[in-house]
Amino acid sequence: MPTLIVTTHPDPDSLTHHLAQRLAQELRPPAGSISVEVADLAAEGFDPRYTLADRHTYRVGGDFTPDVAAEQERLDRATDLVLVFPVYWWSAPALLKGWFDRVFVNGWAFGLDADGGIVRKLDRLRVHLVPIAGDDAGVYDRHGYEQAMRTQLEHGIVDFCGARRGMTAFVHDSEGEDAAARTRAVETAVDAVVGAIRA
Repeated sequence: MPTLIVTTHPDPDSLTHHLAQRLAQELRPPAGSISVEVADLAAEGFDPRYTLADRHTYRVGGDFTPDVAAEQERLDRATDLVLVFPVYWWSAPALLKGWFDRVFVNGWAFGLDADGGIVRKLDRLRVHLVPIAGDDAGVYDRHGYEQAMRTQLEHGIVDFCGARRGMTAFVHDSEGEDAAARTRAVETAVDAVVGAIRA
């Protein structure tokens, strides 16, 4: 079960990076038994801007730019994808959104059949989400933020491309003053995702 952990926070000392490293630690030998790659899109300098070259790729269903092809090759090696990201404005950060826009494209993540129907190509991939939220769970429940994010990411991207939904484990109140509660929330999320990958 090769696993790719993708994170998109610009601060290497962030809770997002800490959680991604905890996941990798729990999954890798000797503690774990799964090959793991961590992709830090911010540190690697992935460009999220959708350009005319990306539009060309979308239109022809191929002819991927080298940086996009490299991301697709990395994903092709994985059976599980774990997205660990901070919630900005009740959604994924622009860097992650741009990664979806440029990498999960026609000709690789999906295609069209002779009748114009969608061919979903990522059935080999299981996708887990770990959104790191500043507000508490009550705020997300009252305003429907969690459901909105699940609809956008799980249905709008994962389902559309034919990938399988894995574990979605929100870490709420990430900026609260209770460090012990934050640590418990991180460990609960790590345990949930590791358990889903090993299942």
